[in-house]
Amino acid sequence: MKIAAVVVVRKRTGTACVSNRSNERMPGFRDAFPFAHERPAMSDSALVVGGTRFVGRHTVEELLDHDYHVTIFNRGNHDNPFADREGVDHVEGDRRDETDLKAAKLSVEPDIVIDCVAYYPADVAIATDVFADVDGYVYISSGDAYGEEEIPKREEETPMRPCTEEQAVDDSGETYGNRKAEGDRKVVEAAEDGVNAMSVRPCIIYGPHDYTERMDYWLDRVDNYDRVVVPGDGQNLWHRAYVEDVASALRIVAEEGEPGEFYNVGDRRAVTIDEMLDLMADAMDTEVEAVHAGERELGAAGLSPEDFVLYRDYPHLLDTNKLADLGWASTPLDEAMARTVAEHRESDRDGAEYDPGRENEEAVLSVLDTL
Repeated sequence: MKIAAVVVVRKRTGTACVSNRSNERMPGFRDAFPFAHERPAMSDSALVVGGTRFVGRHTVEELLDHDYHVTIFNRGNHDNPFADREGVDHVEGDRRDETDLKAAKLSVEPDIVIDCVAYYPADVAIATDVFADVDGYVYISSGDAYGEEEIPKREEETPMRPCTEEQAVDDSGETYGNRKAEGDRKVVEAAEDGVNAMSVRPCIIYGPHDYTERMDYWLDRVDNYDRVVVPGDGQNLWHRAYVEDVASALRIVAEEGEPGEFYNVGDRRAVTIDEMLDLMADAMDTEVEAVHAGERELGAAGLSPEDFVLYRDYPHLLDTNKLADLGWASTPLDEAMARTVAEHRESDRDGAEYDPGRENEEAVLSVLDTL
């Protein structure tokens, strides 16, 4: 049965929103889809696309803490930390397969959808069509969607990256920001059709269970060495976002955000790389000396500033006031780092992928000690 227009009453406003997108309703779908479940009465339902690794994992916890019944939708390629968790169901499927996505939608009938793994514009276009009648669809974009270097980057002012047809289907890291920006444009298009679609743009995310191990490199250095080589003068500023704060932003935007709008998320107090190392040392109850090295000193060991993860020459700072206006707040940095350190020490992650080589660092330190 095809419905030309779907009327959705948004719980957070009590106003009707009309979607111009068609939406299929299949009679007897619970017989057709044996994984369909009955969720408890009086519990809002959330579908998290992804949901087992990092941002998605914390998002599930955030939703559970706010009395949602959660279903995670993914291919099952990673361990499911919620396999035995009450209040969490799992629907297996490929988010790039529209049939799987529709089956998940019919099974769960979610009130809100958090899309953690939309890496291509087509992913967003399909998802906003499939979930055209939900109370809130939130796409995780990126601060890398911004196309100009401004301090700070603001949602309504800083231009987005362009995206060609070729970039839209490319899978290289070079086009990541372009694809994320085009995904944002798909959110706007969906909102213009009456879909309650929003976007959240995080900067570099850190915290427990960070499989990227970017922060783990620096945590490992501070935990194991008294002196750590830092490129530049230590004042490098690359805005970061604590993962639990990203999760709360996703929920709040789903509940309170305006369709077609983007919301930056990052620590409310941005810190330099030196300040980040101090926070780590305090959380570890240790001391560390940040030894600053310029291009010449690094070059003596065959290194460059870009060989150090989380280094960025030009400051990257996002304005988070728009998100704060919805009632969002960030975790104090010392608390965020303490939780990050505790989980890091329990894990086997050391950021070795980003290691420029301790022997190279020692060579740089030797050069600096002679100056």
